[in-house]
Amino acid sequence: MIVQLHAPMTGWALPLEQVPDPVFADRMMGDGFAIDPLDGVVRAPCDATVIAVAPTRHSVSLRLANGAELLIHVGLETVALAGNGFTAQVRDGETVTLGQPLLLVDLDPVALQAKSLITPVTVTSDGYAVTVLASEARVTAGDPIADVSPVANDVAAADLGEDTAHCTIRVPLANGIHARPAARIVAALKPFTAEVTIVAHNRPANARSIVALLSAGIRHDDEIAIGARGPDARAAIATIAQLIEQGMDEEAHAPAAPAAAPTPAVSGDGLLHGIRAAPGFALGRVFQFRPGDVAVPEHGHGVASENAALDTARARLIAAADGASGAGADIAAAHRALVDDPELLGAAQAQIAQGKSAAFAWRSAIRGHAEAIRATGDRLLIERIADLKDIERQVIALLTGSDATLPVPPRGAIVIADELLPSHFAILASAGIAGIGTAFGGPTAHASILAASAGIPMLVAGGTALLALNDGSEIILDADRGTIDPAPDRAAIDAGNVRLSERAQRVAAEAAAALAPCVMADGTRIEIFANLANAAEAAHAVTLGAEGCGLLRTEFLFLDRDAAPVEAEQRAAYAAIAAGLDGRPLIVRTLDIGGDKPVAYLPFPHEENPALGNRGIRFSLDRPDLLAQQFRAILAGVPAAQCRIMLPMIIDGGELATARAILDEARAALGIATPVPLGVMVETPAAAMLAASLARDADFLSIGSNDLTQYALAADRGNPAVAAKVDAFHPAVLHLIARAAEGARTHGRWIGVCGGIASDPLAAPILIGLGVTELSATPAAIPALKAVVRHLTMADCRALAERALAASTAADVHALLEGAA
Repeated sequence: MIVQLHAPMTGWALPLEQVPDPVFADRMMGDGFAIDPLDGVVRAPCDATVIAVAPTRHSVSLRLANGAELLIHVGLETVALAGNGFTAQVRDGETVTLGQPLLLVDLDPVALQAKSLITPVTVTSDGYAVTVLASEARVTAGDPIADVSPVANDVAAADLGEDTAHCTIRVPLANGIHARPAARIVAALKPFTAEVTIVAHNRPANARSIVALLSAGIRHDDEIAIGARGPDARAAIATIAQLIEQGMDEEAHAPAAPAAAPTPAVSGDGLLHGIRAAPGFALGRVFQFRPGDVAVPEHGHGVASENAALDTARARLIAAADGASGAGADIAAAHRALVDDPELLGAAQAQIAQGKSAAFAWRSAIRGHAEAIRATGDRLLIERIADLKDIERQVIALLTGSDATLPVPPRGAIVIADELLPSHFAILASAGIAGIGTAFGGPTAHASILAASAGIPMLVAGGTALLALNDGSEIILDADRGTIDPAPDRAAIDAGNVRLSERAQRVAAEAAAALAPCVMADGTRIEIFANLANAAEAAHAVTLGAEGCGLLRTEFLFLDRDAAPVEAEQRAAYAAIAAGLDGRPLIVRTLDIGGDKPVAYLPFPHEENPALGNRGIRFSLDRPDLLAQQFRAILAGVPAAQCRIMLPMIIDGGELATARAILDEARAALGIATPVPLGVMVETPAAAMLAASLARDADFLSIGSNDLTQYALAADRGNPAVAAKVDAFHPAVLHLIARAAEGARTHGRWIGVCGGIASDPLAAPILIGLGVTELSATPAAIPALKAVVRHLTMADCRALAERALAASTAADVHALLEGAA
């Protein structure tokens, strides 16, 4: 079926190659035409269905009667206007007729701020040909301009043979296939050789490519077709279908309403409003952070030479990612996956084959995929574009031997940017900035995670008005309230300085006292340990006052790789962490995978509810060879005086006894005569109820409050629909903690808490009053936590705990704590 398109705007019709943007000019977004508009009404070019109007209202996607998908993108780089100058006249899912207004565009202000008003119109779905009828001529809205017709598929389903498989499913994920599910799909396919394709909205996507899956714009309740070709096609397709249908721990429910577009101007209260990405308060002078791009040559020095240069640069970046640690490790792993993405690499190699330089080809590939992701209009996906920009910058720096000169802000400045790349963060943090405000981005973007880790207040999605703030002007950023005061008066500045001074004095006093052991006001000793995931964190935690490690998450050694770490690698990693603690106790938790932490190289069959499935100690006892190997690595790597071992997800003494037998065999194999303390995590209601029985054989108990809370309250902490119910202050959870502490006392065992509640200073008096004698917190929380505990008495803590146990709801407990503060 041929669908004729009519000009959606009055103006000059142009061929795509005249669009001053390689993403469109090189047809990365599909074939079509462009219009340089003379009026501000975008009309339907034919009868169609609206797929999506972008949240910033700069583009609209339509589905034509023959199934083709059409993108009308008004202007170039207009997404940065955050909706300024654009008014939508239709909604997603609406049926429109030829000539019906879709968008209204205020051409004058848009022209002043955008790169260009030229409007590309492209068919973004494969399998369709575009025949342009009018080009390089003046057209009036409604004039015939192009035909869109389907073309025959080169590979018919009947020709695929017996080594193919396919199925059709609906996507139950609340937020569709965004970054996390896409990464899990790619990881799950690593053991298979089959080519796997996911078709959504009549557009195929390589299921081994995170970028392709993000660009597909797969949303909640979309119907998708999964096809595979290869010797293990059926197994591959069954694995992916089950993974998606089981929800990937993102339960099926109506998707959350999209976030509002960034505020474009100062609101009625005189403040700029955004979203808190990292808590805190800052007062300082504006520094507009505007890094430029490195100039790259368009033409290369031969296909072989340019491909080799690109491979070398990618390999160097992958090696650097593999060596990352701390808060940057997860971000580096995400960047590593993108650098290795087959769609990005294929797009770059195609450009190199046309004679382009590796740098030019890489930039074109990145920006083409970024524009495709931006066109989906999905807020969560758009946040990931910063990661694409970051690997563009890093690879080009390696290819050219030079990086864009990054402006260095003065100490105490508040950095303002359109959005921040993770690789920009190090230079800003080392400069001693006071805060960060961005026009775009989101609270889950990687730069936001780094800011929170570094303790730098950050506000995101503040709108383009932030970019108009004058360099050097004094502003107040209150990330906790999500506001920026662009013109504070003297009273506000004085009050802000008082607030900062009081906080600085408090933080300095807490830091100075944090290195001393933690003793309550009545002389009771409470140990304050740190939760750790690598050696760098260990050394840093000690400087913050950690008296040991209460939880070493050993999963960091097993995730994001193609094979399990060998014993020697594990031993070296544990030894480095022990050295970083400089003799302080180290509690190593054995491998806790399964549930929301599967690994590609270990078999995990489909489970209806992975959180209640074969995870933690259950998996380890099913693979005693892996558990024995880990025990040997721990025993050999951690000095005996420091070493403690802890088992996750225990429900009864039988599991403990079996694990201890494997540990004893490992000790014997290494010739270690002295028993090593072996404890259990109390993170199931069963373990809490049987704490006295467990404490008879365990050397210590440690409460994992995060899992204990979700299991006690039957609320998945990864499900936005019920996440608010997951509150460790709920009286039911506190009763379980009290029961566990009572069981530990029965046999003279110590009991700690290593879940999220242990990092909250407000929780300390209740936990101590319930019988807890060790708190293992995030390193940054330790100074403040010690300061609070030192002012407590056991009598007051027990009285507060009794009142909390008598409460009816979590809200009652919170009110109780606010009154006691």
